[in-house]
Amino acid sequence: MVLPRFYPLVDTGLLAERGFPVESFAEAILDAGARLLQLRHKGPYTRSGFAMALRLAALFESAGALFVINDRADIARLAAAALHLGQDDLPAAAARRLLGATAPIGLSTHNETQLRAAAGEPVDYLALGPFFPTGSKQNPDPVVGPAEFARLRSLTSRPLVAIGGITRTNALQAIGAGADSVAIISDLIPGELTPRAVRARTEEWLQLLKT
Repeated sequence: MVLPRFYPLVDTGLLAERGFPVESFAEAILDAGARLLQLRHKGPYTRSGFAMALRLAALFESAGALFVINDRADIARLAAAALHLGQDDLPAAAARRLLGATAPIGLSTHNETQLRAAAGEPVDYLALGPFFPTGSKQNPDPVVGPAEFARLRSLTSRPLVAIGGITRTNALQAIGAGADSVAIISDLIPGELTPRAVRARTEEWLQLLKT
């Protein structure tokens, strides 16, 4: 599996705080040229939330881009989407049985023990972090940092995503440490939150990660 360097995440909680529609945000990212998007939704899936996920999945499929559901294997299957699992989610083997052999599945890891254990899991790519200190989680794991990330990179041949505290000013450190992709959450959201500003921020990220 080959992942694009730019791995944007749409956090529904952060957008709700700003009163900005998730679908408008996702559409602006796609319009700017992104080929992947992960939906990060930590609350329950209400009927309207599920319908929103289905619409986004259809939108990205029609554009030939990868749409990833965070945590929820059941929602990913119903939306015919990819899935990204955390350490406390459904085991990867069970998710694979539910989604079938071809659906892309990613798995988050936070240290050497978890990264080594992931070698036996039926997943297509891995994430490792937090790369830098992050405010997107209430109880984050210890920071990995560039040097440790570079050391751990040699433990897997799968695509490896750096996540946690990554901004436009430090993203190339993650690429230099061996990351195939960089996951972006907070730095994807511009101060002036409009579709035009989101497109511009996405274009800035895409240009940066070309280098």
